[in-house]
Amino acid sequence: MTRLKDPCQIAFVLELISGRWKGPIIWWLREEPRRFNELRRLLPEVTPRTLTNCLRELERDGLLKRTQYPEIPPRVEYQATELCKSLIPLLDEISAWGKRYGQEIKSKREKGG
Repeated sequence: MTRLKDPCQIAFVLELISGRWKGPIIWWLREEPRRFNELRRLLPEVTPRTLTNCLRELERDGLLKRTQYPEIPPRVEYQATELCKSLIPLLDEISAWGKRYGQEIKSKREKGG
C-alpha cells in the first residue's frame, strides 16, 4: 500500500477496491458470509485463481474476514468486516453514478451526439 501517505486518498481507496471482481465480491458479501463455491456460482465468469487472489487481497487489506471451521471436509466462509461495510454506501453511490452515466451516454448516442 504505497499510497497510504498520499495526501489525496482517492487513489488509495481505488487501489483497495480496484479490479473487475473486488466490487462484486464485496457486494455479494455485504449482508451475509459466503463460501468460496457459492461466490463462484454468483460470479460465474471469474476463474478460481482470480477469485482466490481477490479474496486474499481483500482479507490482507482488512476488508474481509476468512473463517475456517474445524470440520471434515473443511468449511471456509468469507464475510465483510465492519470496515468493508463502511464502504457499501460509497459503492452504492459509484453504482448509481455508473447507471446515470450509462443512461446519459445511451441518450447521447440515440440522439446522434
